[in-house]
Amino acid sequence: MDCIFCKIIKGEIPSYKIYEDEMTYAFLDIASDSYGHTLVIPKKHCVNVLDCEEEYLRVTIDTVQKISRHFVDNCGFEGVNILNASGQSAQQSVFHLHFHIIPRKSDDEIDIWALKDKKQLDLAEICEKLKI
Repeated sequence: MDCIFCKIIKGEIPSYKIYEDEMTYAFLDIASDSYGHTLVIPKKHCVNVLDCEEEYLRVTIDTVQKISRHFVDNCGFEGVNILNASGQSAQQSVFHLHFHIIPRKSDDEIDIWALKDKKQLDLAEICEKLKI
């Protein structure tokens, strides 16, 4: 398997580790696009939320919460954005499940919400098509 995140977990590629436990690994995103941008991944390979085993997904989300709380409670941040892309059409670029944690401060000038223009959508019709 030629997965960059699996190689990071194995120590074949260096990383800036923020946290590790038996099932998850968290490290700084080398994109360096914002201070503290962290990726959280399960240690067992899965492509995204659609194929991840329930136990690994649950533990990965628990780790996302633990790190997010740490950033706010201990590191001086006021909040976090938590992002995930699952599938190529959703702009997933590394096909190993990962969640981005973007630590935030009021004055950081990051605008994470690119979709701002309201569309004329029939929400009742959409709800009927999508509800479970």
